[in-house]
Amino acid sequence: MIKIGSREIGRQQAPFVIAEMSGNHNQSLERALEIVEAAAKTGAHALKIQTYTPDTMTLDLNEREFYISDPKSLWVGTSLYKLYGEAYTPWEWHKSIFDRARELGIIAFSTPFDITAVDFLEGLNVPCYKIASFENTDLPLIRRVAATGKPLIISTGMATVAELDETVRAAREAGCNDLILLKCTSTYPATAENTNILTIPHLRELFGCEVGLSDHTMGVGVSVASVALGATVIEKHFTLNRADGGVDSTFSMEPSEMTQLVVETERAWQALGQVSYGATEAEVKSIQFRRSLYIVQDLKAGDVLTRENVRAIRPGLGLPTKYLEQILGKIVNQDVKRGTALGWGLF
Repeated sequence: MIKIGSREIGRQQAPFVIAEMSGNHNQSLERALEIVEAAAKTGAHALKIQTYTPDTMTLDLNEREFYISDPKSLWVGTSLYKLYGEAYTPWEWHKSIFDRARELGIIAFSTPFDITAVDFLEGLNVPCYKIASFENTDLPLIRRVAATGKPLIISTGMATVAELDETVRAAREAGCNDLILLKCTSTYPATAENTNILTIPHLRELFGCEVGLSDHTMGVGVSVASVALGATVIEKHFTLNRADGGVDSTFSMEPSEMTQLVVETERAWQALGQVSYGATEAEVKSIQFRRSLYIVQDLKAGDVLTRENVRAIRPGLGLPTKYLEQILGKIVNQDVKRGTALGWGLF
């Protein structure tokens, strides 16, 4: 069991749902605070932001590999530096965002993208950290975060088993005792066909840690399905309104959808239960509505039981239907009214 803030995380608890603000604040602190408030209203358990600047991410170049030319990219036609400039959350906003979350009873934390961001976030006393997929092989960063001793969530996007082994070893050797790995597909948006959530129980078995899903697909279906496979943490990008635009808006959830995610993932968790056969306590009263053998014609003592005067019908107060062949041809020992449950004492 892992504890983040006041929230316990594990298979004995409903999934821990994280609303990822990312760049959906559209460079407005007012909007950022509105996102915090909206996330709290949905029932999400945590709100996550990202801590970097364009200069800590890349170089201010508008050419070659620093320019996004892939026509399939959501961000085609811009440089990496410009994209990060549009998406980053100003560091001077962090305290206001965290304070508002605390007031509303929602856990707030961040993804640091370099060591200066970790040092800054430590000054704000965040309760945990998240490592993004693109940084999951940055071992110096992972060691610095792990050294804080706080719970560490790592997205596994693109990482091979060998790379994840290096990452997990680095985290544990540097002091991380509470580790959560999130299955992640690093495409934006991702498709269900490319999500491979069967990896989730394998991650748990392989690395002996809590597991979950960082979900970039549309809708709630993939996240709900992941709970059945043991996901205890679900992360989804979150915005007030996709129509407002923004660098991540296309694959982000709106408030009504996040509410549905919280509700449906909890239902999926509740439905897991345990291996169980036979009537549950709630089903006991329903047993009477099974089929059973009934007399369906008025009979006199001495009449013979036939397929015409005995039928398998509801309710289930007569002999089980499996005895039908055995009782055919028997002679009733008393007058019997139509609608009488057939019992051994009648013949």
